[in-house]
Order: sequence, then C-alpha cells, then structure tokens
Amino acid sequence: MKKRRRLKNIQLNYTHHITTTLVKAKPAYVVMEDLNTSGMLKNRKLSKAIQQQTFHAFKRQMMYKCAWHGIKLIVADRFYPSSKMCSRCGHVKDHLSLSERTYRCEACGLEIDRDLNASINLKQYAK
Repeated sequence: MKKRRRLKNIQLNYTHHITTTLVKAKPAYVVMEDLNTSGMLKNRKLSKAIQQQTFHAFKRQMMYKCAWHGIKLIVADRFYPSSKMCSRCGHVKDHLSLSERTYRCEACGLEIDRDLNASINLKQYAK
C-alpha cells in the first residue's frame, strides 16, 4: 500500500513539474487535444500505459495554471485529424495506424515524424 501511494505521489509531482515548466515558458497559447481516453482504455495493449499517464490530471492542471498565468488554453476538437493531416499541404490520410511513426504524405511527398506533424497541425489549429 505504501509503495502504491509513493508511486502515485511521484507521478503527480512529475505532472506538476511538467505543467509548471510549460506554463513558465510563457507561451501566448497552449493547444491540447481532447482525447477519447475511455475508448483508448479498451485497447488491452495500451490500457495500462494510458492509465499511468493520468491525462485528466494533466489537463486539469494545465487549465488552472494557464488561467492563473493568463495563457490562452485551446482544446482541439476530438475529431480534428492532427495526426492524419499533412502539415504542408493539408491532405488527410484515410488510415494511419499507431505503428506508423513516420508520416508520409501521398499528395506532396512530405516525410516527417508523426508527433512533430501533429504538433505543427495543432499549432495551426490555434490560428
């Protein structure tokens, strides 16, 4: 029982540390995706890793810390195709599996890391 409480406290401390670091960078805005975590938990291979990430606590902390520091928090729509859309030309892929870590656009030939592509799209979502 003590181990579980200690691990939970370490995890919450890490979440506070990360959110504070992000807010102290003083960005004009922060964009977050509204993820379907309950749907993601149905995937047996990913459910434990997703539970350990405490997405809800991260989002809650970002909300109040952004409000506290006067930073605009933008929550992207759950169905916004940030990972499936090309950040250069806007082409949207029909299917993109989780195992594909590199995004390759069929329209313009862009080859970029999947997460970097999604972050560029989320940055453009705010505009």
